[in-house]
Amino acid sequence: MELIRLNNGTKIPSVGFGVYQIPEKETEQCVLNALMIGYRHIDTARDYGNEREVGSAILKSGIPRNKIFLTTKIAGAYSYQKACQSIDEALEKLQTDYIDLLLFHWPSGNINETYRAMEDYYKQGKLKAIGVSNFFGDNFNKIIQKCTVIPMINQVEAHIFHQRKELQKEMEQYSILLEAWSPLACGKNNIFHNTTLERIAQVHHKSIAQVALKFLNQKGIIIIPKSIHIERMKENLDILNFRLSDNEMKEIELLDKNQSLFGWYE
Repeated sequence: MELIRLNNGTKIPSVGFGVYQIPEKETEQCVLNALMIGYRHIDTARDYGNEREVGSAILKSGIPRNKIFLTTKIAGAYSYQKACQSIDEALEKLQTDYIDLLLFHWPSGNINETYRAMEDYYKQGKLKAIGVSNFFGDNFNKIIQKCTVIPMINQVEAHIFHQRKELQKEMEQYSILLEAWSPLACGKNNIFHNTTLERIAQVHHKSIAQVALKFLNQKGIIIIPKSIHIERMKENLDILNFRLSDNEMKEIELLDKNQSLFGWYE
């Protein structure tokens, strides 16, 4: 598994397994399957409603806790105390005494008080890394202007049609890494029939999905693909044994529309 170093020295697997919209009853088995296949980075959130099932799967897997990188997210709270309560609830549901990465899920509530609570839990060692998700412009600046711990991650929509070139440059000023939710664009824009990706995939004897994921991987963006199908899980993880050429990367860069496919959040 390829590991990437965050700005605090913590190492994070470059490919994670996301559990967004996986029903509670299916989550535990899906996470067990992912861990069996070789994933060591699991990404959940309070609002996904399946943290407890993720925690149970990790316990049942028999894999030492320190070999699994666990991410969850909290929503903005309207007070420091409420934010602390949200973190405590996440620890309880996940059945763990620490979380590898806690993300502020989206700008809401009292941004600075929520992030201050995250900083304090980080300083106590209950969070190994902290970051934000879907933070841009003024909302991101609110964090940067008052924080005592620079975020390590900004998890955002990123895929071949929204490559985040400018945002990545901005985050690099603070040594913040981008992490991609929906790295396959949820199948939008006919991505799985894209002729550029199809041609490149044939050269490497890989799937279109693998080429799309590899592009982000080579750009230094952590990816969180999601599937409930074992063969797709395997395919999404199997992207570290080939490399796209400079010309292939440039071809894929031309696919960038530089706009969200999910306009509800940006």
